[in-house]
Amino acid sequence: MKVAVLTDPEAAAGYRLAGLQVEVARDPAAAREVLARLVQSEDYALVAVDPALLPDPYQAVKREMRGRALPILLAVPSARGAFAGEDAAGYMRRLIKETMGYEIKI
Repeated sequence: MKVAVLTDPEAAAGYRLAGLQVEVARDPAAAREVLARLVQSEDYALVAVDPALLPDPYQAVKREMRGRALPILLAVPSARGAFAGEDAAGYMRRLIKETMGYEIKI
């Protein structure tokens, strides 16, 4: 069984570099179609979905999931979603300083 990630085009490259199967969608309607296809294929044990595309992935494909235990649908925010409302550069600076012990300019 495989792992797939359904995300926006901006985050896709990072997941591909990690060696994951990536499906790209630009809007919620396209994301719902892609997710339904992934669920129906029965090849995937886990599908990570960007909540910016589908806030509740299970509800989006409730009919397709009926009677199935797999895939597990997991909401994983992209970097853009993870830092929404927060200063991403400040967060990274603080994280690097805590980890490495010195501050760098980002």
